[in-house]
Amino acid sequence: MFTLAQARHLVATLQPRVDELIRLRADLAELRVDLADHGVSALGGLAEVKGLEARLHGVVEELHQHEIQVKGIAPVLLDFPGERAGRAVLWCWLEGDSDVRWYHRAECGFAGRRPV
Repeated sequence: MFTLAQARHLVATLQPRVDELIRLRADLAELRVDLADHGVSALGGLAEVKGLEARLHGVVEELHQHEIQVKGIAPVLLDFPGERAGRAVLWCWLEGDSDVRWYHRAECGFAGRRPV
């Protein structure tokens, strides 16, 4: 369980890894499109696809090791299990947010997001 302060601290601490995930995601998308459209890419070939996939999965696994729920990578969506007013919630961070500014009840999902 995370407090809001802990979730915010972890987002700030792990921001370089999230930035890396975003770069890997973009490189992988570009590489796949180039290979599908032209059979070649300045970013490499199938070996580079596999390498990027492995690195991307490594970053996601590192986030999981911190007990962070990775709900999406395009855009990056991270949930941190916590509690608010005696009820189980997920503190929610979405790519582009400067901080953890949202939460939702665990059973409501993204559609139930509310500002902190």
